[in-house]
Amino acid sequence: MADWVMWLIMAATLVIVELFTGTFYLLMVAIGMAAGALVAVSGGALWAQLLAAAIVGASATLTLRQRRSGKSSRFEAANDPNINLDIGQTVAVPAWNEQPGAHPSARVMYRGAQWDVELAPGHAAVPGVFKIVEVRGSRLILAGGPA
Repeated sequence: MADWVMWLIMAATLVIVELFTGTFYLLMVAIGMAAGALVAVSGGALWAQLLAAAIVGASATLTLRQRRSGKSSRFEAANDPNINLDIGQTVAVPAWNEQPGAHPSARVMYRGAQWDVELAPGHAAVPGVFKIVEVRGSRLILAGGPA
């Protein structure tokens, strides 16, 4: 069997295994193996095939890693209205519970259920309609207040 066929069989096997993992790293190694197949088709020696596969596979993997590591720090899901559709909605707060050393908190009805809410720093704890600016776990963080 020709070298390029072996490279393509290995690349196809990695692509199939990648379908079960979903991490894309095996796909990057498969791209490297496809590069090895291209060198084999062009008549390159075994050492050139291995070198091409290693360089292309490692480069693709490093590129994927750099692109993925930068994405996670770009946004904070707790206060991003594109991810959390509760951000920007309004909630009516009838009364606040103020405890020393803690942010004012309350229990309010929102979307048909009781929610714990907390007032963001710098806002007055008076009854009224507030805007949701962040969601921390099951607690809504509110800002604004009655006009």
